[in-house]
Amino acid sequence: MFSEGKTIEFKRQYVDDIKNTVTAFANCDGGTLYIGIDDDGSVCGVDNADDIMLRVTSAVRDAVRPDITMFTECRSEIMDDKTVICVSVQRGTARPYYIHGKGIRPEGVYVRQGASTVPATEAAILAMIKETAGDSYENARSFNQELTFNQTQKFFEERGIKFGETQMRTLHFIGEDNTYTNLAFLLSEQCTHTIKAAVFEGSTKTVFKNRKEFSGSLLVQLEDAFSYINQYNRTRSEFPGLYRVDARDYPIEAIREALINAIVHRDYSFSASILIRMFDDRIEIVTVGGLLKGISVDDVKLGVSALRNQNLANVFYRLKLIEAYGTGILKINESYNGYTVKPIIEVSDNAFKITLPNTNFPKERQTSLFVGETAPAYNIRTVRTKADERKSAVIEMCREKGYVVRRDLERSLGVSQATAILILRDMTESGILVKEGAARQVRYYLNSSAVNSIKRL
Repeated sequence: MFSEGKTIEFKRQYVDDIKNTVTAFANCDGGTLYIGIDDDGSVCGVDNADDIMLRVTSAVRDAVRPDITMFTECRSEIMDDKTVICVSVQRGTARPYYIHGKGIRPEGVYVRQGASTVPATEAAILAMIKETAGDSYENARSFNQELTFNQTQKFFEERGIKFGETQMRTLHFIGEDNTYTNLAFLLSEQCTHTIKAAVFEGSTKTVFKNRKEFSGSLLVQLEDAFSYINQYNRTRSEFPGLYRVDARDYPIEAIREALINAIVHRDYSFSASILIRMFDDRIEIVTVGGLLKGISVDDVKLGVSALRNQNLANVFYRLKLIEAYGTGILKINESYNGYTVKPIIEVSDNAFKITLPNTNFPKERQTSLFVGETAPAYNIRTVRTKADERKSAVIEMCREKGYVVRRDLERSLGVSQATAILILRDMTESGILVKEGAARQVRYYLNSSAVNSIKRL
């Protein structure tokens, strides 16, 4: 008589953990489970064969995820003049298979180890995920299936976009096997990937002034990290002539595009956080994941877009955070037009770093020189940036109409919804505008003190 092994399992009678053995066979090399045979190989048979087959097929259908019924055959055979139930299981194509309610973790995923059914290790589970999903992290099944999307749903609703099961399938939050993908994990409250920000004193990493870590949905991390950087993005005022010129340390558009670029192009198969380092003279944003094979730094500067996370980029595009693929680096460079300092891009095999120089730092260095010191060889020029021009246009619209709404900026300035929101937020935070109302009724008015200041210039 044959004996138990990696692909053969005996059960004297039906027991509940039969589903674990079926799962293990599907995750490994397949196998056959015999019900009605003792561990020593002697045939004892079963009564009510039809009832047992019904219990087996129901358990497999209800307890194992993804659906494995197409890889399972349950039949009765006569051995030694007794009825035995044979459950044949093929190796599945959507591994890892797991017990519903326990999830894709060791206590829910089983494999065969010799003649035993045992919980899989995390390493084995990840190997199965990678094997069946290929190299695409965002398309693979999430290790965590207990996900919530309150933050992301709010993000969608604020932009007038539905976020239900249909949309989640279309956007690839839910895979063909009806499980959450890693894309869903990245945009859930349970996301374990983070952004770490630190502010340093001076131009070195010697002294910390402040630090912060952002977690949760990547959409929330983007918003929180942007607001954090903006707190340290000072406005410097000059009077080169009759009129005052205000200039932020860093162009708002450069910060926005650099953050989005880091989040969308990051390699999430690594656990390292995105790093934001803020110094007196620069901001450094470092993200894990070098350029994709065949793409050079020069290609990126020309606007060539090779997406590592296509589905994540599509979500950002739907939310109008990305206006067009491949334009982020171009926008960053354009935002520094007219300045003597320029952004710097550095790439290694596994990391991407962009440095945004402080546009006001050369001027501050010059004005803070002690008597007798020689000024650095900077070409000091005061320029009117695109941001300044847009602010002036908004101020004039407020004077003519009494107030402005977001659509006024989109129509008059020819900017996207996201850019209009950023302009209004920036002007509100700097005290030029006052926000009143909520949702569709929100309006922006000139701050009275700002009006008086502008009139005196």
